[in-house]
Amino acid sequence: MAQPFGRILGLDFGKRRIGLALSDPFGVTAQPLPTYTRVRVREDVAYLAELARNREVGLFVFGDPKYMSGDMSRQSEAVREFAARLEQYSKLPVTFWDERLTSSQAHRVLDEYGWSREERKGKVDQLAATLILEGYLHSLDHQ
Repeated sequence: MAQPFGRILGLDFGKRRIGLALSDPFGVTAQPLPTYTRVRVREDVAYLAELARNREVGLFVFGDPKYMSGDMSRQSEAVREFAARLEQYSKLPVTFWDERLTSSQAHRVLDEYGWSREERKGKVDQLAATLILEGYLHSLDHQ
């Protein structure tokens, strides 16, 4: 089933880097994109909005870093503040997907492949974004 909003961009938002993943036009698969190294909020928002225009994105899905209890974390507040700025700048909708355990799951996958700490830079963020987007896409199949 084609998504009414086009491709979806999944984001694993961090203080230094933003992991990125892009859906196919039908919302079936998620492919990792190169991890973005943050500069300043204004530049970060402009970069992501331009990426969305170039890739025909119609929706941003941010990982929501909640505590294991389900409560909002400090980072959840930072994500929501950044997402609001991106939504206002890009004029594209934003939604959130529970990202609990995606980073640890990404580390486990990279452990299985035997990647060193240096080789992992940015890859954990990229893989976490892919897991966030896959989870969101899977939820659409069950609605």
